[in-house]
Amino acid sequence: MLALQNVLRYFPPDLHQKLAPEFADELKLYGHIYMYRFCPDIEMRAYPIQEYPCKTQLAAAIMHMIMNNLDPSVAQFPQELVTYGGNGQVFSNWAQFWLVMHYLSEMTEEQTLVMYSGHPLGLFPSHRNAPRLIITNGMVIPNYSSRDEYEKMFAMGVTMYGQMTAGSYCYIGPQGIVHGTVLTVLNAGRHYLGVENLAGKVFVTSGLGGMSGAQAKAAVIAGCVGIIAEVDEVALLKRHKQGWLMEIANNMDHCIARLRDAKKNKVALSLGYHGNVVDLWERLVYELDTTGDLLVDLGSDQTSCHNPFSGGYYPVQLSFEEANELMSTNPAEFRTLVKERRQVEAINRLSERGMFFWDYGNAFLLEAHRAGADVKKRGHIMGDIFSLGFGPFRWVCTSGDRQDLVTTDSIATLVLEEEIRQGVSASVKQQYHDNIRWIREAANHSLVVGSQARILYSDQKGSVSIAVAINRGIAEGKIKAPVVISRDHHDVSGTDSPYRETSNIYDGSAFCADMAVQNFVGDAFRGATWVALHNGGGVGWGEVINGGFGLVLDGSAEAEERAKRMLCWDVSNGVARRCWSGNSNAYETICRAMEEDETLKVTLPHKVADDSILEQALHRRY
Repeated sequence: MLALQNVLRYFPPDLHQKLAPEFADELKLYGHIYMYRFCPDIEMRAYPIQEYPCKTQLAAAIMHMIMNNLDPSVAQFPQELVTYGGNGQVFSNWAQFWLVMHYLSEMTEEQTLVMYSGHPLGLFPSHRNAPRLIITNGMVIPNYSSRDEYEKMFAMGVTMYGQMTAGSYCYIGPQGIVHGTVLTVLNAGRHYLGVENLAGKVFVTSGLGGMSGAQAKAAVIAGCVGIIAEVDEVALLKRHKQGWLMEIANNMDHCIARLRDAKKNKVALSLGYHGNVVDLWERLVYELDTTGDLLVDLGSDQTSCHNPFSGGYYPVQLSFEEANELMSTNPAEFRTLVKERRQVEAINRLSERGMFFWDYGNAFLLEAHRAGADVKKRGHIMGDIFSLGFGPFRWVCTSGDRQDLVTTDSIATLVLEEEIRQGVSASVKQQYHDNIRWIREAANHSLVVGSQARILYSDQKGSVSIAVAINRGIAEGKIKAPVVISRDHHDVSGTDSPYRETSNIYDGSAFCADMAVQNFVGDAFRGATWVALHNGGGVGWGEVINGGFGLVLDGSAEAEERAKRMLCWDVSNGVARRCWSGNSNAYETICRAMEEDETLKVTLPHKVADDSILEQALHRRY
């Protein structure tokens, strides 16, 4: 009753009699009221910015980003307003979409739109230097931040899970994670295999749906053999049609034969296996036991394991169709089947013989551990580059013109090459070279889905320099319309996630969320066009706090100053925190930043040089 009462608030009383039964049916069928009747009968896509009826370009840029998030070629379940991750929503219902678009069309630069978990609270008097939009998603009192409580509140329509870039309107399609996956696989090769060239190395993983769809393309760009299992044939065919997946195998024997051939001939390949990844892992164990061949070098998982019981993970015992039926008719039995530990047992066997497996941030190892599996290895590949200040830096050309993206790609490449010429440390130089390689490869691999967007990983100096150069390109007419810059989770400063981004924080503060909250607040008053704070992210609701932003570059001197102020903070915040936790890379990075900016003063830690002092103090007799 409360759920119905809550959604009917959006409509005048004379419509309640008509809408209440319809909404009640949705609640019974789906556990949530989406208001399907109000799903827009328009082509949902990122239109050129000048086509939006707005009083300020800043609002038009936000509308551009929202419609891209709901573009069917981009979004995973657009009718449910889900962009990616199985349940990462832009809004909670379609009435909110219409109301937000109306508010944005009316907004001036003296107003700020406030969003409460998908609900537009309204336009409030503000000022030109304030954000035009403030978003919070899923923010719940800590003692009630549990999965069961979330399901109740979501059903009532009072909170929602925005993932990170879905609920902050900054998703750019699976390209956003292609780059992170390329860097992760390259760094896994360096870290685990001791190689720069991954030719002939095999990477096995699962998931080709939303963000996980990036894995096939990333494997080929990294130069390895990528075998990706996917239970949903629709998702598999979609990636193949888009050209992100080179081949499909419906037969396990064919899959293994192609793997062996590509590995032997050192051919870069992305092969989608239509089936459950558990069967694939167990077949690889069988091949090891019967032939002695370890066919896989690197392994991971990109199913939506943060949402394992509602479609994020499928048990191997059932077909895809049977699993969907059981999920609806007997959720308790479905949970029991999901919690079987066969996958981890197979991974452990292969790991003992030299295969290296890591959690790519989808909560796979966390959920496996909760299910009672013997999780033997933990860790996060990207921790070292976070401590160097590198995180996802992305931009969207709101003109919708492909040539603007080509121009910004060129600008970013030239900026990074110039930074290298001026002199940077060896570790930073390597990351810059990886980014230059990425930009060149990205242009050749048809990575744009939806908006004309690009992503790379950059540190503070690189991010500021690229943003300033793009802004000047707009001012000079080289770029036709404003450019939105933003970032993702998987970030140095914006994310407190103890099983992913902050897994290498060892001072006991890995479960504290000060950094993400401070990131959100600091970005707001340093110039961001909009900011977002989320309970939740890639590892699930209740497991992480994320702070995000969007900043519109319009070619003005004011936009340049905003970019400089905000991006410096957006990186240094996290580097300073990592430095204080005892990370040596972060210590060196923040010290260099202080040398370059005398107004930056960071508290530096004094390390205990002799651990015996601690032992003596703790065991002292009184």
